[in-house]
Amino acid sequence: MTELPFLRDLGMILAAAAAVGLVARRARVPLILGYIAAGALVGPATGLVGASAAVETISEAGIALLLFLVGLELSVARIRDVGRVATLVGVAQLALTGALGWALARFLGFPDPQAALLALALAFSSTVIVVKVLEQTGALSAPHGRIAVGILLIQDVAVAVALTVLAGVAPEAAAAGSAGAAGGPPGVAALGRGIVEASIGMAALVALAAVGVLFVLPPLLRWLGRSLETLFVWSLTWCFGFIVAAGALGLSIEIGAFVAGVGLAQIDYNHELVRRVKPLADFFLAVFFVTLGIHMEFGAALTRWPEVLALSAFVLVGKPAVLMALIPRFGYGARTSFLSSLTLGQASEFSFVVAALALGAGLVGEDFVAVVGLVGLVTMGVSVVLIGAGEQIYDRAQRAGWLRPFRAPETRQPVAAPAFGGHVIVVGMNTLGRCLVEGFAARGQPVVAVDVDPAKLQGLPCARIQGSSDHRAVLAEAGLPRARLLVSALQIEDANNLLAYRASAAGIPSSIHAFDLALADELREYGASHVMLPKFDGIRRIALALRDAGVMD
Repeated sequence: MTELPFLRDLGMILAAAAAVGLVARRARVPLILGYIAAGALVGPATGLVGASAAVETISEAGIALLLFLVGLELSVARIRDVGRVATLVGVAQLALTGALGWALARFLGFPDPQAALLALALAFSSTVIVVKVLEQTGALSAPHGRIAVGILLIQDVAVAVALTVLAGVAPEAAAAGSAGAAGGPPGVAALGRGIVEASIGMAALVALAAVGVLFVLPPLLRWLGRSLETLFVWSLTWCFGFIVAAGALGLSIEIGAFVAGVGLAQIDYNHELVRRVKPLADFFLAVFFVTLGIHMEFGAALTRWPEVLALSAFVLVGKPAVLMALIPRFGYGARTSFLSSLTLGQASEFSFVVAALALGAGLVGEDFVAVVGLVGLVTMGVSVVLIGAGEQIYDRAQRAGWLRPFRAPETRQPVAAPAFGGHVIVVGMNTLGRCLVEGFAARGQPVVAVDVDPAKLQGLPCARIQGSSDHRAVLAEAGLPRARLLVSALQIEDANNLLAYRASAAGIPSSIHAFDLALADELREYGASHVMLPKFDGIRRIALALRDAGVMD
């Protein structure tokens, strides 16, 4: 029988998320903050919804899918590309911020276990917020944007390690808690044993993923690659298979989802999978953050407002100061160093994940979760404003001499990632598409080839982008607004119509393959500048034109 209370609670959660999320978007506030506020509204504020076991399960699926998405972004090539500065600064920042955060938490009166968890939760920055704000401001490919994203990638790897350690500590802490006063807190040996067991489980899971990537995925994906819908369903099967495996090995479901994502990130379809998994993950994450807001006892947290303010100031000022002291040592100038540091000055969505997992393991109480939640709300909201005004803040800081203690040298300024421009985009690597690409390249024309099948992109003498041209993000990555020409060799009517329309909207001429003569007029209506006719129809038209001109009988 259907659980009507569960459906009612889920409906209330989604309605609150939609309503408050709409207000958050209008106010240009991060959606995560809106979702948490929605949870506080329907939970502690009004008592309309309680966190049922079924809703908790859905929210856990949201965490798993978030980690799965993070893993999908972590291809080995991309990690290698972030460079020396991101790796060294990322590791050093986590260590220094963690140590300083622990010292501050102890000074504020938090006991050792909570101080360690606070330091861990506040050391990370928000991948979701940073990437979205950088995209909105057009700074994703700027030097400071590339450094910030690189450091976030290193932090994402550290998240997996932290969750592994937490998975090892939590069972021992829970066992000690159930033993009561006689059992006492878990000893160092017990904690060490838990961490070792979790590490062994993690190694086994990684080995399983490596075997899958090397021997199972390539032939399977070559078979499935033509159907993106089947590939999407299979990727979720892979994800939840690793979740089950992680549970069998005594690890958290988040670890299983992360390792599954990293495994799929090593294949050529990962960008397309990210685009397809993200809407599903957004739904589950909305439920997770609203549920997190339901758990937060803001009344208890507000009585600790001095601690909340001190921790928020540490995240907003202390974390960027640590980064500002590190980044210039790698030859970056004051502006790049300052903007990179300012961009990472907020708590992370993983701060909430760590707090929620610690609460579930019995390591902390709901007041601790509320403190972390308030710090996250404050720092994320303020950080969005600061990032948007970064250039003005830098100018004022430079004039006031505030950057002088960091001794940021005005030396090498790294060059932004090369952007496409004045190039030809060719969509569809069938025989016609490959011939066009090779012809353009032979004439020295820069070309970007786009196809959903990575096998068809192999061996082409040009830049290659794997993905469906139906997605705006694929055409944006191919540099459509800066292209000289868009050419489609596809034999898909709807896709060709959409490409003609988008090229016309961007003011870019297009040449579209009308694989059926009846489609030519429709393509012109959608804005195609030129229509490539089918071979036999084209020959017939040429013959008729020559006959009308009297050149041939």
